[in-house]
Amino acid sequence: MINRSAENETDRRLFLKSAGVAGLGVVGAGALGGATMSPAGAAPSGVSDGAVLNFALNLEYLEAEFYQYAAFGRGLSDKMTSGKGKKGGVKGGRQVSFATPAIRKYAEEIATDELDHVNFLRKALGGAKVARPAINIQESFTAAATAAGLIQPGQTFDPYANEDNFLLAAYIFEDVGVTAYKGAAPLISNKTYLEAAAGILAVEAYHAGIVRTSLYSKGLQDAAKAISKARDSLDGKSHKDQGIGSAAGAANLVPTDKNGIAFSRSPGQVLNVVYLNPKSVTKGGFFPRGVNGAVNKSA
Repeated sequence: MINRSAENETDRRLFLKSAGVAGLGVVGAGALGGATMSPAGAAPSGVSDGAVLNFALNLEYLEAEFYQYAAFGRGLSDKMTSGKGKKGGVKGGRQVSFATPAIRKYAEEIATDELDHVNFLRKALGGAKVARPAINIQESFTAAATAAGLIQPGQTFDPYANEDNFLLAAYIFEDVGVTAYKGAAPLISNKTYLEAAAGILAVEAYHAGIVRTSLYSKGLQDAAKAISKARDSLDGKSHKDQGIGSAAGAANLVPTDKNGIAFSRSPGQVLNVVYLNPKSVTKGGFFPRGVNGAVNKSA
């Protein structure tokens, strides 16, 4: 079981074995029972390490489905979507006709990484893993693009229509993924699981760098800035989100504070963004019926 006091080499071996080799879950089914969200949704009270990893698994389901369709024209197999909570389907998604061979290769590599993240977390969580919730990668992007001012009300934004749209859609996910893992890090007590989460964060940061650089090279700074402002309007009063720079000014491919440190989002703030709602809610946007697990309410 994921246990806050488990911090020895035996625990470490069990975790790595279960996640990478044998597939024997190390989290008991009751490990998540006592985890609850605080009213504000920003700082879970007494949340277990397992609940935090399941929160991450919901996000990885979303990213994996988005990229699998974009790169390969298919979603996750049924065997990778079972678990606790209500299992849902995926609305939308198709293969992108990439015009640039390098961007197609980027998409394929990122899709493979996200698939590996889902597989890793599911094995690590074992019998306590949550099922893939209902995911909308169709109307949700239109709602996000409308809120950002990229399109007018009544128009449609198709993230799979071309590689520019794909990169803008990926920009929504990757920057949120980096801040989500950094924000969740203080909630993980066991160093073994923290190390694993840090490894995923590093990969998400590589992905974000690829996407931000690709957008900049295509001159899509204004569109990226609009998305950044939209995310900022959803996740609270602070204005930490940053675009990729401007055509006339310096590039801002690595968003950091004055100390060169990336900022964090609490789990509740992450859910504000993916639910596309600045209020405290339990569903919406990319997750029309909410996420599965104890951490499920936006800030």
